[in-house]
Amino acid sequence: MKDRVNSDTTTSRKILQPRRLALLGTVAALGAVLLAASPASTPFGVNSLISPAQAAESAATPPGFGDLVSKVKPAVISVRVKIDQDNDKSAMLQQNRMDQDENSPFDQFSQQFGFRGQGGMNGMPRQRHQVIMGEGSGFFISADGYAVTNNHVVDHAESVQVTMDDGSIYTAKVVGTDPKTDLALIKVDGKKDFPFVKFSDQKPRIGDWVVAVGNPFGLGGTVTAGIVSASGRDIGNGPYDDFIQIDAPINKGNSGGPAFDMNGNVIGVNTAIYSPSGGSVGIGFDIPSSTAKLVVAQLKDKGAVTRGWLGVQVQPVTAEIADSLGLKAARGAIVDNPQDGSPAAKAGIEAGDVITAVNGTEIKDSRDLARTIATLAPGTSVKLDVVHKGDTKTVTLALGELSNERQAKADDGKTQQAPGTPRLGLSLAPAGDVQGAGQKGVVVTEVDPQGPAAQRGIQTGDVILNVGGKPVTNIADVRSELAQAKSSGKNSVLLQVKNAEATRFVAVPLA
Repeated sequence: MKDRVNSDTTTSRKILQPRRLALLGTVAALGAVLLAASPASTPFGVNSLISPAQAAESAATPPGFGDLVSKVKPAVISVRVKIDQDNDKSAMLQQNRMDQDENSPFDQFSQQFGFRGQGGMNGMPRQRHQVIMGEGSGFFISADGYAVTNNHVVDHAESVQVTMDDGSIYTAKVVGTDPKTDLALIKVDGKKDFPFVKFSDQKPRIGDWVVAVGNPFGLGGTVTAGIVSASGRDIGNGPYDDFIQIDAPINKGNSGGPAFDMNGNVIGVNTAIYSPSGGSVGIGFDIPSSTAKLVVAQLKDKGAVTRGWLGVQVQPVTAEIADSLGLKAARGAIVDNPQDGSPAAKAGIEAGDVITAVNGTEIKDSRDLARTIATLAPGTSVKLDVVHKGDTKTVTLALGELSNERQAKADDGKTQQAPGTPRLGLSLAPAGDVQGAGQKGVVVTEVDPQGPAAQRGIQTGDVILNVGGKPVTNIADVRSELAQAKSSGKNSVLLQVKNAEATRFVAVPLA
């Protein structure tokens, strides 16, 4: 499971489904011993214990991280926060914690490392007020005292205190936070010569060395090392997930701390761990420096982050959807529904359109589109490459501003299933004949639980608006479009389905 790795002040959040994994540990050799050969022996001859290839690998392996650590460690800080909660807020925090599955590794972690406060937690009687202390990590990014940490470290904090590597203690203020990326910017006043580090300008490669420095379990100045295990991880935290995965051990208290490359630049901000046991199992997640730089710059300038808003609900283009639309590859984001009055709707983007590129850069899927648009400022003019009813066109529009109330919803496509029988397994009726269903489409009145439609999440009460890109108003329309799709050689047909929550596309296989 994945857990936030630090703050005692923060309600635990389920992000990955709880499950236990059996992992194999490996030991990375940081050096090798080479016995000197006699003058008469040839290089790497019988007296040598390693091969030329092994020797080259050994030479490329750093002998240690001491020089790097001595360079960057002074810029890393421990962050301590205080929250004075009234009874109502404390009860809410308690309830959120109790809502977790008590049998899950996540709950076991919470019980072992729960809140430290005066009452209300771990079975203690609740008091009228609770003083909750939490600890995390952070790092200075400028000599005048600006420092980065996680939003969940300082969220709702009434006071923030930082401790430097030399033991100096300062009071800090929160400049701004961004819950969507879990980043926060704090400021320490009074000095102009704080040691600081810089964000890396390059994306780390999988397999590169990484060194994490932070405050796990309140043990400030702790250094661990590992490698970059993966990139582009989506852990279900939000539409902008793009985490770096590292195996350098990080634990509760490391949140907000930096992960460094071998040049001493910050490649990511430690944010979360996957932990079936309650401790590090070598799966940690970092916010990439590319994301952190953009967010921190806005927090410093405006105290908040504004993001571009396109105004569409999208989902990935699966192989079945690509086939039904005649696309060569399953790439891009298909528009389920443009929001009324949104920039997309005003530009003529319709349900069923596939956005394949933004400003000439290819879009892989719906999450890629959400992340790309979020990096652009409101009012920015963008060019979208769109596949509209089989034809490719370019649409130019000005982005709106994503407000707190607007939540970009990128369907993960999990309702899409493997190809099967073309029988829908549905009973249908014209929408006009069903009270409250409106006048467009056909209403699903019954679903065969063993049929392909049920497997794709279609339920009684759903409204099918169009089949194969054409509007349908009765059962005959549906049958006609299914027959047309089959006769044209397609392997699947696309249904636009509407319910009380959203509109989405479902690809139905054809035999």
